[in-house]
Formats: sequence, C-alpha cells, structure tokens
Amino acid sequence: MHLTIDELHRAFEKEGYICERDLVITVFLALQLGKPLLVEGAPGVGKTEIAKVLGRVFAADLIRLQCYEGLDENKALYEWNYQRQLLKIQLLKETCAGETAESDLFSAEYLLERPLLKAIRAEKQVVLLIDEVDKVDEEFEAFLFEVLSDFQVSIPELGTLVARHIPVVVLTSNGERELSDGLKRRCVYLYIDYPTVEKEMRILQVKVPEAGDKLAREIARAVHFIRSSLELRKKPAISETIDWARALVALNADALGPEVIGRTVGMVLKNKEDLDALERQVGVKEVADYARSGLAGGGKA
Repeated sequence: MHLTIDELHRAFEKEGYICERDLVITVFLALQLGKPLLVEGAPGVGKTEIAKVLGRVFAADLIRLQCYEGLDENKALYEWNYQRQLLKIQLLKETCAGETAESDLFSAEYLLERPLLKAIRAEKQVVLLIDEVDKVDEEFEAFLFEVLSDFQVSIPELGTLVARHIPVVVLTSNGERELSDGLKRRCVYLYIDYPTVEKEMRILQVKVPEAGDKLAREIARAVHFIRSSLELRKKPAISETIDWARALVALNADALGPEVIGRTVGMVLKNKEDLDALERQVGVKEVADYARSGLAGGGKA
C-alpha cells in the first residue's frame, strides 16, 4: 500500500470522497507509520467512509467491528462453536470413538472468528474498521489497546496467534466520552468537522451531478444555515444533504423556495423536536432567503 500524498488524494477524490489535503496527509502518515487512525467528529461528517474508501483504493477487504455498550471480548475476538462441539460429542458417544478424539473439539475447525481475530488471521492485508469506539467501556478499551499494540491474541486452547499481515486500522469516535491516553498514543489522530458551504457543494456536484450547480449551492447553504443557526438535537449528516438533493431532483425542483423546503425538510431533520425548532427559531422563509442569498440571518457562508 504505497502511494504518494498526491496519489492518495487523487484516489480519494476518484472514489467520491471530497477532502482537504491536510486530511490526506494525516491518513498518509498513519499508513506510512503503520499506526491505527483515530477519526473523531460529530455523527455524519464522513468518518466511517474513510475506512470504506481505503478498502476500495487498496482493493482490500473491509472488516467492521461495530461498537456498542456492553460489547465484550467474545463478540469482538472469537467464540467457540458450542453447537458443533456438542454434536461432535454426541457423535463420539454414539460411535464409541473414545475420549482421545475429544481433544479435537477445541481446534480451529470449531472456532468462530469475530472481527478482530478475522483481521489478524486474514490471508492478505485488510482494512479493520472499529466504529464508534467511544461507546465501549474502559475495560474493553484497554483490551482493544493491547490487541492493537501487538496484533496478536492468545487463545488458551490454540496458543498465540500472530497477525499474518498488519491490518490498516481505522477507529471512529463521536466524542461521546473521552478516550484513554493509552489508546490515543497508539493512534494517529484526525478530527473532522462539518464541511464548509463550498466543500459540501463540491460533494453534491460529485454525488448528485444532476442537481446542477445552482441548486447544489442553495442546498449547501441551507444545510449550513440549519446546522449553524439552530439549536438541534441532531445536526444533518452529509449523507442526509445528499438525500435531500436527490429528493429535490426527483421532484424536478430547480430552486429552494419556502414551499419546497417546507415539504422536503424531513430529508435532513429527522425528529419532531428539530422540525419544531426550525419553525420556532427561524422558519423556512429565512432558510430559503439564506440559501438563495447567503445574507439572511447573519450566517456565515
């Protein structure tokens, strides 16, 4: 996986991931140093997509560990296939094969690989995505740090398994809790914020070219205004901006007027509290005015 910074940047953009050179440099350094990349930012800014793009750029399998509260080592690393083991025991009893054959019950044949072990045992280098690591508890985080430090695991029945190829590791965090210094020291850190109007417009031009430059700019302005000017429970993700553009194209809309926004704003605001906040705090007319002029509401374009 050897690309120059410029080649990596072009590869990202070819895959439709619009980003600044600074972001690419950070990803490049993580690859060059063989360190995990820790990407932090609000939900929907494109953190997970970095791992997916790396998988496509390097034609590598993507293995994903989705983190959640209560995730433990068994779900992340391995489990024994107890059903198959029990069936084998029953078979041995019925055939009188003897106890010596039962030693085979804890062989690799009965091992259920979970994402971490699957990445370590992969025949070729893979991209390992550890998504929303801030949702796990500190105990699991410490276990994860140990695995990422050595890229090897010990299974009592099989011994120590060392990674055949060190995976490209991307961890994402929504910043719901502070991660340990130990985990951060092990990683190259990248923070991603919501895009500027110009960047989000470029994203729309790539993802929804049929919207046209004018509508793409108005959508990017409108979403920027909604994110920056309203007190929201959940700010619109980039993917929701793209969905809004596609919905407007489907309706043959060529501009963002108050009526169009009122009918389609559910594409970017996904709960009643935020819809109420829009009406209570600014109203669709002010969003439309800002989208078309960039001046209404005093927002920054």
